[in-house]
Amino acid sequence: MIDGAIPYLRCPVCEQSLARAERALRCPRGHNFDLARQGYADLSAGRLPHVGDTADMVADRAAFLAAGHYDFIGSALAAAAATDGLVVDAGTGTGDYLARVLAAAPAATGLGLDVSKPALRRAARCHPRAGAVLADLWRPLPIVDGAAAVILDVFAPRNGAEFRRVLRPDGRLLVVTPAAGHLHELVAAHGLIRVAPDKAARVREALDDHFAVESVTALEHSLDLSAAEARTLIGMTPSAHHVPVATLPTAAVKVTAAVDLTVYRPR
Repeated sequence: MIDGAIPYLRCPVCEQSLARAERALRCPRGHNFDLARQGYADLSAGRLPHVGDTADMVADRAAFLAAGHYDFIGSALAAAAATDGLVVDAGTGTGDYLARVLAAAPAATGLGLDVSKPALRRAARCHPRAGAVLADLWRPLPIVDGAAAVILDVFAPRNGAEFRRVLRPDGRLLVVTPAAGHLHELVAAHGLIRVAPDKAARVREALDDHFAVESVTALEHSLDLSAAEARTLIGMTPSAHHVPVATLPTAAVKVTAAVDLTVYRPR
């Protein structure tokens, strides 16, 4: 529900506080922002250069995550994020990881940010203590300074300056990125987008002005996927835009999921 997150939100136009006004959020200066029927708030202020994941990609992600294939990521995040404060999920998608964290932290409040409306329709109801907001991660976030105890960033863009601004001085930024061998069986067989060899170094460099690395945990899991599940996995990734349907898997396959979970502290 969005109500629990409202005290942590600010107007994207004038940076004033927001309050509920029936089916909208409103600031003291009269800026008004609609609440969608599905429960998420549009705080984009009309500035969205891209629309994020499509409805088909979101449906594939929801199905794949519901089957438990990435539960090992959710469990690691829940263990690392333990808090009783605000958990911001930057690039929340369907909200699955945020829901896992909140389930393990009974006193925490969640806030998922994304630019994809199909994703936010799901994220808005991912957990009773989670709110969802339409917002571009590359722009100033509609969150008050120092509000977040934890920020999650799972396969999503990383805005170091804004993450630092909205994170408490004692907060943590949890970043999940694909390791070099992530999905290598599908990459080799079907021409999926490869993980750049310097991916980890580039992520750290982008955050280095604002954060220091506290720990890095390599997570690896072997997935036994049916052909349909493998197609769903491909469909939820950026590779879905360019992999020809004719090349998609037609038989069961074993796939390696390999990611790094990096915990950052504010500098």
